[in-house]
Amino acid sequence: MLKNLLKVAAGLLLIAVLALVAGALYLRSQTLPQLSGTLSAAGLGGEVTVTRDQHGIPHIAAQTDEDAVYALGLVHAQDRAWQLDFQRRIAQGRLAEVLGEAALEQDRFLRTWGFQQAAQTALPALSERSRRLIAAYTAGVNAGFAQGKTAPEFLILGYEPEPWTDVDSVAWSKLMSFDLGGNWEQELDNWNLCHKGGSRALTESSPPYPSDGVTILSADELPVTGEDASAPGDACPAGDLNGHLSQLRQHLAAARELGMAAEPSKGSNNWVVSGQHTESGLPLLADDPHLQLRNPMLWYLAELKGDGLSTIGATIPGLPAVVIGRNRQVAWGVTNHNPDVQGLFVLPPNADVTVREEVIRVKGGEDVRLNVEESEYGPVVSKLGDAADAPRLALSWPTLMPGDTTLDAFLGINYAQDWNGFREAMRAYVAPSQSFVYADTSGNIGYIAPGRVPLRQGWDGTLPVQADGEHRWNGWIPFEELPQTYNPADGMVVTANNRSVPQGYPHLLNNDRGWADPYRARRITELLNEKAPLNLADMAQVQNDTFSGPWQDLRADLLGALRSRLSDRAEAALDRLAAWDGVLATDSQAATLFEWWLRGLKDMGQDEWGQTLSTRAVAEALRTDGPLCAVGGEGGCDEVLAQTLEYAAEQAEQAPFYGRIHQALSAHGAFGEVERLAPIFNTSVAAPGGSDTVNVARPSREDGTLNFTAAASYRQLIDLADPDASLFTGTLGQSGNPLSRYARDQQAGWAAGEYLPMSMDPADWGQTQVLRLQPE
Repeated sequence: MLKNLLKVAAGLLLIAVLALVAGALYLRSQTLPQLSGTLSAAGLGGEVTVTRDQHGIPHIAAQTDEDAVYALGLVHAQDRAWQLDFQRRIAQGRLAEVLGEAALEQDRFLRTWGFQQAAQTALPALSERSRRLIAAYTAGVNAGFAQGKTAPEFLILGYEPEPWTDVDSVAWSKLMSFDLGGNWEQELDNWNLCHKGGSRALTESSPPYPSDGVTILSADELPVTGEDASAPGDACPAGDLNGHLSQLRQHLAAARELGMAAEPSKGSNNWVVSGQHTESGLPLLADDPHLQLRNPMLWYLAELKGDGLSTIGATIPGLPAVVIGRNRQVAWGVTNHNPDVQGLFVLPPNADVTVREEVIRVKGGEDVRLNVEESEYGPVVSKLGDAADAPRLALSWPTLMPGDTTLDAFLGINYAQDWNGFREAMRAYVAPSQSFVYADTSGNIGYIAPGRVPLRQGWDGTLPVQADGEHRWNGWIPFEELPQTYNPADGMVVTANNRSVPQGYPHLLNNDRGWADPYRARRITELLNEKAPLNLADMAQVQNDTFSGPWQDLRADLLGALRSRLSDRAEAALDRLAAWDGVLATDSQAATLFEWWLRGLKDMGQDEWGQTLSTRAVAEALRTDGPLCAVGGEGGCDEVLAQTLEYAAEQAEQAPFYGRIHQALSAHGAFGEVERLAPIFNTSVAAPGGSDTVNVARPSREDGTLNFTAAASYRQLIDLADPDASLFTGTLGQSGNPLSRYARDQQAGWAAGEYLPMSMDPADWGQTQVLRLQPE
């Protein structure tokens, strides 16, 4: 009997295994695209070859630019169909249609802000060339959708994507602008702090940029000089904003669910050095944008060749251009500049508004009707009650204003052949304001921070203000007066979201609290000077550097903790830190201790102000034995240091090695929290780095670990002396399909600081697959 039972059990197990294998094979057959052979494509002008290299990166060769961009749309649809549709639904506020009531608050937020309406007004403002290329891209996406393959997400949710439209491409650029701009959130925090503790609260929680902090431009590089721009911060706004604060916190929570909220690790590094600092005598350029980690990854690596285009770099599914990369003559990198370009205005009673009704369809539920109001200041993002004179809060922001031509700029730089062409393309740039570094094969380097930055008089944008004659934007900083430089005398431009201009710049860019702490910029500058003359390997070492600037800054104060207050365990932790070299490596135990300790110290602000502190705020509090060290009004910094070190030592004892508890988490936008699907669609990997390291990997606060969810989402290193020796990489892989071999094949190398060839030479592509597209 036992033998019979074992035979039955073995048979059942075999059937189950066979069923799983058959199911997997069926899913692969239904979801993986055709990557080789010949494919007929409607709307294509001529034959195009798509050669995918050993990592699935497509090298597109066409006879016209329109056909090259068409093919980009097609391969985006092949590899990232779900990402395309999900991003589009975010912009439209139509997530609840497929995800149900769980996505209703996100849709309310997205419809209220009006990203889709803004995209519709932007499309007609674009140049004829841009509209032509966008139309070709749209046709390519729809040809990809029509190939009979579908992403696993569509099978699970039971729907097929609607045809792509030209507006859909513009709409995603609006969402990227939101993701990189958090001034409105800072205004909410500042108002809350202001009412809790006045100007002292603002200064203690987030000190102004240090007077000796490194700036992107030096005084001799300023495009215009004069009396230093400064403006007094407004007093706390009259009236009670608590109701608005509550509503906008709901919007913020919805944005966080979508991975689109201000976060200290978002930002980026880029830098460029001229031939005076390199072994080759020609420039080197580096870039690594820090964004939310997602599965699939945001970026899609590609090469495009047409009759005018010849570019390679990072594209974004939904956009018909190389966003970061190079062509045959020039290279560019992008980081967030972060001037204050958002403003919250308290509208007067009975302010004129227009109303439109939005209907949100909810899967498995009733339709929800939403009245959205628009004022002369922008959309009404918070309204207290339904009465005509109910208090309203409106948002001003260039991204939501008509006539956004930012896509003209991104398409334009793909064609640029020199600095003049590059700079002219930047004139069309609106938002989000970015720091572009530039280099060309003739040996020139440059920097520019384009975009619409409002001119304010008598106020600095720190807090929400009354919508009256005294608080209005008075146009934009003129293009020629935006921060920029060409062939600077020192032969180097370094940006890390630090302050872009020194004293003497006559325009107010932000209230001086919007810049990132200068740790990364300082470290990059030091390393570049130390390693010169530089080669590509040196640039890679700098880009992957994990030395902790905060540890260097705080070391003396932390090691000065009174040992008489410490347990044996905390004393041992202090001894380990005293011997530490400050490198946040995955095999380090001291790194674990320090990051837990820093997290505990940042929580000093929770007791006093209800929010965490910046690293510099912690440093200032420890050096001055300031009131933030008091807990409940009692105690001082010695006591806080002891308590937080005890906490850090206890946490580190549970998982001592940094890589065990510090991992890069890339979650799926729809299934990331679905218990049965999350293991299939989410991914993680141990990685070095931490708070304010060049290779940034700031621990998040969302669980009881030191894991992180924002980091270098893409890395590139470009050698203008030998462009095909250039390098790049993404966080996961080209495909969004977890069944594809290209879904995560870049992940381990990314975590280890390795790169892929950024080459237009077929000899560098390894084993390839060739897909020939022919007009239908």
